[in-house]
Amino acid sequence: MARHELLNNVQHKDLKIITRHGAGLGDDIMFALTFPAEFRVLQGHYPIVFRKSDDGTTFEPIALFGFETGENLFLTNDGWDATELPLTVQRQPFLIGRNGDELLVHLDADHPRASRTEGEAAFLPHGGVSEYLERINSVLLTIHQGIGHTEGFIAALLEHELLESFVFDIELNDGSQNRLAGFYVIHEERLAALDDAALGRLHRDRHLEPIYMAIASLAQFRGLIDRKNRQRG
Repeated sequence: MARHELLNNVQHKDLKIITRHGAGLGDDIMFALTFPAEFRVLQGHYPIVFRKSDDGTTFEPIALFGFETGENLFLTNDGWDATELPLTVQRQPFLIGRNGDELLVHLDADHPRASRTEGEAAFLPHGGVSEYLERINSVLLTIHQGIGHTEGFIAALLEHELLESFVFDIELNDGSQNRLAGFYVIHEERLAALDDAALGRLHRDRHLEPIYMAIASLAQFRGLIDRKNRQRG
């Protein structure tokens, strides 16, 4: 269970963060939250699809790593087999908290990456912020801003009815059947049918590029299936 603490250089002066990747470090995840500004760098590695939020009130974009809960097909004995990782993966075990309008960095003190004995130091010996933590601060701010922009992007997709549910049936080389369901993708026919005015608004609001990046990312399903087949041997 997560135990969130406000990060500070007194209580956490000896904090180190394990930065390698593995299932025991919290990377055994099927997907991670992403945001439109990140689609361009992620679409060459992962399918980008959409899921309903936990409260069921909206949708959120995710980068997909596997076909079932707890499955990350990018994990190998050598770590994470991709050159780009979603920022929401890179930021672990840190997160942003609020005190009024002030943004504050919090630590999940029970996260397996949090250590006192190995990894990247969060603070310098005399209390200053390490280069590693400076980078994490930047990552957290980018995530905060990016997720803040997601609301308008999702609203535009819903306005034009551009999200459709899909079911992906997969037959692996060993003959086993697998089904991926419960996710949504861009409805390409409805996108193609939009008039110039609607496309112009999507372009003006910077929604058009991430829409096409999400569509392009679906080509990565082939690579995901190949990884699954290799895992099955």
